[in-house]
Amino acid sequence: MKHLAYLNKFFYKYRWRFIPGVLFVIISNIFAVLPAQVIRIAFELVEENIAIYRLFDGFERQKLAYQAFGYSLLLFGAAVLTLSLLRGIFLFFMRQTIILMSRHIEYDLKNEIYNHYQQLSMAFYRRNNTGDLMNRVTEDVSRVRMYLGPAIMYAINTSVLFLLIIYAMVNVNVELAVYCLLPLPILALTIYYIHTIINERSERIQEQLSNLSSFVQETFSGIRVIKSYVRESSVRSKFAAESEEYKSNSMALVRVQALFYPLMLLLVGLSTIITIYVGGIKVMNGTITSGNIAEFIIYVNQLTFPVTMLGWVTSLIQRAAASQKRINEFLHTEPEIVSPPAEKIKIQGEVEFKNVSFTYPDTGIKALDNISFSVKPGELLAIIGKTGSGKSTIANLLLRMYDVTGGEILIDGKPITSVNLPNYRSQVAFVPQEVFLFSDTIANNIAFGAKKHNDAQIEQAAKDAAVYKNIMEFENGFETMIGERGVTLSGGQKQRVSIARALAKDPQILIFDDCLSAVDTGTEEEILRSLGRNMEGKTSLIIAHRVSTIKNADSILVLDGGKIVEQGTHKQLMEAKGSYFELHEKQLLEEQQISI
Repeated sequence: MKHLAYLNKFFYKYRWRFIPGVLFVIISNIFAVLPAQVIRIAFELVEENIAIYRLFDGFERQKLAYQAFGYSLLLFGAAVLTLSLLRGIFLFFMRQTIILMSRHIEYDLKNEIYNHYQQLSMAFYRRNNTGDLMNRVTEDVSRVRMYLGPAIMYAINTSVLFLLIIYAMVNVNVELAVYCLLPLPILALTIYYIHTIINERSERIQEQLSNLSSFVQETFSGIRVIKSYVRESSVRSKFAAESEEYKSNSMALVRVQALFYPLMLLLVGLSTIITIYVGGIKVMNGTITSGNIAEFIIYVNQLTFPVTMLGWVTSLIQRAAASQKRINEFLHTEPEIVSPPAEKIKIQGEVEFKNVSFTYPDTGIKALDNISFSVKPGELLAIIGKTGSGKSTIANLLLRMYDVTGGEILIDGKPITSVNLPNYRSQVAFVPQEVFLFSDTIANNIAFGAKKHNDAQIEQAAKDAAVYKNIMEFENGFETMIGERGVTLSGGQKQRVSIARALAKDPQILIFDDCLSAVDTGTEEEILRSLGRNMEGKTSLIIAHRVSTIKNADSILVLDGGKIVEQGTHKQLMEAKGSYFELHEKQLLEEQQISI
């Protein structure tokens, strides 16, 4: 239960639903126990009236005795029916308070997890897959809700009913009550033994469900690759293997439960047999009446449902504990990147890297090694280099997706760690190497980062990104719905819509991470000209593989192995005849060969 203790704060928050719910449970169970006493009195009345009826055999009063007997039975039947009706009303109130409380807590918990996810750093998302993240906020929370609602409701109901029935039994005959409840210690030991098995197998089920969700999510995301490589049968086999593992774990749990429930019923049945045997002896001895035996049998049978529920509730609690443990693992994960409580300011766009080094925490790969450079507002800095030279790492550090492991980054002369992070990122636009578009209209995708926008601004951003004509060729224009990750658009169109989204934000710092690779050189030049007009007085940073993309930049950095090997303008670097010159000549030769 230590993992479920995290939920206690929600019980306090919704205490005015929980407390009345508990009261309704107690009242409903009082009305559940009373009919047994009414039936005892009725049973004894029947016995007495039969004797009276026989006593007046042959007399006219026998008919009156029969009528009185019939009316009294009708009265007792009406009393039992009324008590059952009252119990039903309070059971309704009980569900309306406790079950509704569980739904409110489910809503709060999902929001809390989702909000916490958004606060966590990029390193967290590199360590965990999407399917597992989704499973914890959906399936795991649903299992926790079953604890918060049905499990707690039935647990309280069972406890109260046990106490009331035991009290009623002891009031009638202590010895008979002890004999009736004799199987209960065996029941307790059985639950204690089985609950550890249920807990262990529940955890395995949840882990495998996460694996299965991750596999399915990855399969659907990469369906085009799967089809193009004709790997459907292989993927089906893997899915069948994952499903088989999940089924095996679930069946293992079901087998335990299948043994558990009949055992509970057996113990309750044993109590009934003991009641009849011991109670019969006591009736013959005259210590109790036959009505008491009827009362005890009703009590024992009333325990049947709670005892059966006890196994189900135990299963719910254990599965919820396993799920809450998984949820707590993420909720207790602290974000590596924390925004300081600094005031919101408008940044000018001056960027400086001072002896910056960075090693990825998960892989231990050193991406940057003691690099230094600066960019003034209004300047265009270009970064070029081989794959794995650290270009994209600079973009991630500039967005403060990670913190440097050495040196510091200054924004307008202030350490980036001292800048209000949401305010800073709201003034920075980033076009990633791997374009991500939402399953929404083109207009909404372009306007995604803009705080205030209108149709004219969206259209202008599309024109500046050289994608306006393509959009207007669609039947619905800017209102065209694009599929998941922009699957209905070509690679070049997706890149240009992503660029339009960045331009529509009107940023103070604009970062292009090799996002012009899928457009032709003519479109590339058009975008760069528009960029020059839009980013006047602002800072631009372009990461590229093609020299043609960056030749007009104010300054160019050439990276290799996480170090700056050359720095200067296109003209200066060409005259130096170093790495940049070799890269330029190689790309020029490749273009000539392609044209031939």
